[in-house]
Amino acid sequence: MNPTVPSRLLFAAPLALLLAACAANPPEPAVTIALPASYAQAQGDWAPAQALAATPRGAWWSVFDDPVLAGLENQVAQHNQSLAAQLAAYEQAQAAVAQAQAAYYPAVTAGAAASRARTAGSGAVGNNLSVSLGASWEPDLWGRVRLQVQAGQATAAASAATLANTQLSLQATLASSYLQLRTVDAQIRLARDTVAAYERALQLTENRYKAGVDTAADVAQARTQLLQAQTSLTDLGVTRAQLQNAIAVLVGQAPAAFTLPDTGVLPAVPDIPAGIPAQLLQRRPDLAAAQAQVAAANAQIGVAQTAWFPNLTLSAQGGSQAGQLAGLFSAPSLFWSLGPQLAATLFDGGLRRAQVESSKAAYRQTVATYRQSVLTALQQVENNLAAQRILAQEAQQQAAVVEAAEVSLRLAQNQYKAGTAPYLNVITAQTTLTSARNAQLTLLNRRYAASVALIQALGGGWGEDDRPAIGPLPGASAAR
Repeated sequence: MNPTVPSRLLFAAPLALLLAACAANPPEPAVTIALPASYAQAQGDWAPAQALAATPRGAWWSVFDDPVLAGLENQVAQHNQSLAAQLAAYEQAQAAVAQAQAAYYPAVTAGAAASRARTAGSGAVGNNLSVSLGASWEPDLWGRVRLQVQAGQATAAASAATLANTQLSLQATLASSYLQLRTVDAQIRLARDTVAAYERALQLTENRYKAGVDTAADVAQARTQLLQAQTSLTDLGVTRAQLQNAIAVLVGQAPAAFTLPDTGVLPAVPDIPAGIPAQLLQRRPDLAAAQAQVAAANAQIGVAQTAWFPNLTLSAQGGSQAGQLAGLFSAPSLFWSLGPQLAATLFDGGLRRAQVESSKAAYRQTVATYRQSVLTALQQVENNLAAQRILAQEAQQQAAVVEAAEVSLRLAQNQYKAGTAPYLNVITAQTTLTSARNAQLTLLNRRYAASVALIQALGGGWGEDDRPAIGPLPGASAAR
């Protein structure tokens, strides 16, 4: 071998490292998103921003002040199988980053072989023993490996954000299901009270019929009203059972082994401060995931562009080959090789150009998806801010309806007992009051749902100290 080759390699290696230091960066600039200065629906003093500023971001459900809900939320993080599957996907993305980083280092191989063969012609039989050690390294002259690592890191960041979003979604689903269950419990208590009231009304009507005051028609109407109330009470059991089973699956338990008794308490509806729209880019994990996907697609453009440049491989190999074990490591049996290899594609029928264009199109797709995700997030916040504000006003109006229906029933009962009004007036007033109270509970459940949906739309937290759970991500910023 030419004795000047090692000295040339000593020169080539630092040159390769110098070129690698000048690796290409992702070609596209950071994506900017124009956001409004404030939410259109965040007006008035119905949701003071200071009230919940100190609430921990991770335990947003604490605003409902329900220890049972808090315990269930903790079980979701520990035992939910959908969350466990997403965690495994994140671990795969982390391993992919380690695989990409391995290309920074040389590959070292070792081998040993032994064979016994008969030579054609002479008929001689002999042994052939060999050992070898080799190394090869492809310096990252054009930044291909660096860009692949950046793409992998961005993909891992997107997977981490997806994991956080999956957890937030599951926790929000649990909170909504739990609060709906508590509303159904209240409806069941109301139905039981209604049945008890109708039983007393039927008894009163039967007594008056026996005294000759009421008619058989009045008794039949009272009995029909009672039977309808009993049917409604029974039907509520279906909804409650289904909600309890759904909660059991969310916390990773078999429905048959899970029970959630009625606590007799309805959580209060909290006020949720919305903050400013620009905070959504840091709060919402789904936006963080979309942002990271933009960064990954940007890096892939650079990876595709590096295919235009030649590849330099530095390799070395050494070993020994002999017919006997004793002579395997003797000087005459030793061999070695050392040298660079430069390879470039001269013609590929437009393959590389097509790969670059495909990467650019994929990047544009992720940017459009990211921008659409931001617009959707703003819409969700605005929708639930409006729902929270309007439903709070409606709750006040419905409370007045219930109060008026109670007065109407009391007057109808007094007139009926005095004999100045038929029993039909009592039935009408009772039905109106029952419907008004059920509507009040239905409205409460809608307010619960709007509160949970708003918290989810805000990314599960609020306050000036909120930070993304997965850290900052490259490739996106907010502009106003």
